[in-house]
Amino acid sequence: MEGRRPAKGKARQGHMSRTQSRMRGMQQVLERIRRAVKRDKDEKLTSLYHHVYNIDHLREAFYSLKRQAAPGVDGETWQQYGQNLEAKLQDLSARLARGAYRARPVRRVYIPKADGRQRPLGVPALEDKIVQCVVASILSVIWEEEFLGFSYGFRPGRGPHNALDALTVGIERRRVNWVLDADIRGYYDTIDHEWLVKFVEHRIGDRRVVRLVKKWLKAGVLEDGSWRPSEEGTPQGGVVSPVLANVYLHYAFDVWAHHWRQRRARGDVIIVRYADDFVVGFQHREDAEGFQGALRERMGKFNLELHADKTRLIEFGRLAAAQRKRRGEGKPATFDFLGFTHICGKTRKGRFTVRRQTMRKRVRAKLQALKQQMRRRMHRPIPEQGQWLRSVLQGHYRYYGVPMNARALGGFRQQVMWLWKRALGRRSQRGRITWERMRRLARKWLPYPHICHPWPSQRLVVRT
Repeated sequence: MEGRRPAKGKARQGHMSRTQSRMRGMQQVLERIRRAVKRDKDEKLTSLYHHVYNIDHLREAFYSLKRQAAPGVDGETWQQYGQNLEAKLQDLSARLARGAYRARPVRRVYIPKADGRQRPLGVPALEDKIVQCVVASILSVIWEEEFLGFSYGFRPGRGPHNALDALTVGIERRRVNWVLDADIRGYYDTIDHEWLVKFVEHRIGDRRVVRLVKKWLKAGVLEDGSWRPSEEGTPQGGVVSPVLANVYLHYAFDVWAHHWRQRRARGDVIIVRYADDFVVGFQHREDAEGFQGALRERMGKFNLELHADKTRLIEFGRLAAAQRKRRGEGKPATFDFLGFTHICGKTRKGRFTVRRQTMRKRVRAKLQALKQQMRRRMHRPIPEQGQWLRSVLQGHYRYYGVPMNARALGGFRQQVMWLWKRALGRRSQRGRITWERMRRLARKWLPYPHICHPWPSQRLVVRT
């Protein structure tokens, strides 16, 4: 499933992301670039910059941005920039053409993570978003011909469920007995700028495009009114950051891991990577331990470090339960990947399968956030609260609604119903919500769990 490509013909149109699909004027340009890259995989592209300052491309990039996104250091929203748009785009295009464009620092904000920590995000200025959107589309179509099949993060036509399905099918159908669950510590904040520029220059021979990338990397960060330079890392939240981060790990990890698997491994090896999270499955423990040691050295070479608490080598696979039972040990350990806990299980017919359940840590964090939001909405009309909770549950089902996860989905709905009852009961000192009334409200507003995704093998068959 790693090396397969989509069907020929019109199926390739599905590779474009939703943002890029809106940029109709650039499609022909991107298709010509893609054909040039595919025709000669060793030649550098030296004439790209004129596509960046093309005013039609800038206009399409502007309309592809999110309308309600937070403003950057310039304080300008999408609606404000849209006033007298043509004059502003003409000025931006002219500054790009004569080399007078200057990247502004990103505004640093923090969002809470499931484990209680905070994730730093960088919000670029609106003009920087427009230019980055054009450059990101160009870089994405170039490296789509380079990226390997086991890379799934931030790529057109791929998503987290594709990575989850590939991992499940790989473990079930290949001889996997050991799993290395790895995570890179602070990946976006530790990317080495010098190495990243070298990687970009592998395919980009247009020095003006490379200078644009350098400007964004060196723009710095504005936090609490004070500016500080950025010597390493790329701001998580920027339009071009996901593409650059993928390019970095493509050379730092993907190519190396693929060659290691072909030349050093004695048995089967599967690899699935989504952004900075990746899982590697091995047939032999010796291969797993050798790969883990070599991986640490490889990461250190590129200023990266494996997270000690989130990187584990565990016994996992179709033979893990029997072997551990024979040695007098407990059940095989589980591992987390993209919001799901992966468990060694069996089907009703007794065959080995990988069960996927919603991570308890994610559920607790989501319920805690819902509890706080319910307090703020406590005195809103019940139909308004019900519509909001319905959208919350539907979004939860759309991501976590995978086969064999129905019980966890049902438990989440029960917890939401209990929190809603508790919030409604606090609207008045006299008011009491009986469970009979609560069940009527739940039947009306809280949808029952449903499985939104097919079995992993079915999805892979359809895609290939």
